[in-house]
Amino acid sequence: MEIRRADRPGDLGWVVMAHGEVYDEQFGWNTDFETLVARIVADYATDHDPSREAAWIAEVDGVRAGSIFLVAGDEPAVAKLRILLVTPAARGLGVGTRLVDECLTFARRAGYRTVTLWTNDNLTSARKIYQSYGFTLVEENPHRSFGHDLVGQTWTLDLA
Repeated sequence: MEIRRADRPGDLGWVVMAHGEVYDEQFGWNTDFETLVARIVADYATDHDPSREAAWIAEVDGVRAGSIFLVAGDEPAVAKLRILLVTPAARGLGVGTRLVDECLTFARRAGYRTVTLWTNDNLTSARKIYQSYGFTLVEENPHRSFGHDLVGQTWTLDLA
């Protein structure tokens, strides 16, 4: 397995496509979710600060198998972990943990004090990874998104 920066042609498009396909297949989420991911990726691609923001791709046997982004939050010392994905074929190989580790290592080096993330409560595998790093649940809100009734969750990690 290799974790590398998402800086090769096709990487960003793959992130959008993979999210759309995987979340449709697993949860029946509609294209509203793919649109949200496309917006996150486009914002990153057009206006990110490489010293404070980064994106990674995981490859297994030379094939893209996962992704994660770290972007600046609304406050200078706060970063956001975004769009963690591990493809079904790569699950159980430690890809998600390696991606989160890379992301948090970068966040510490970039000087962030806190990392936040927003997810949905049905994404149990990702939540287990976040909890293993010490993220704590700070807010839950029911919402209707992606064609389903969901419970959104905000998690935070103090990097100190």
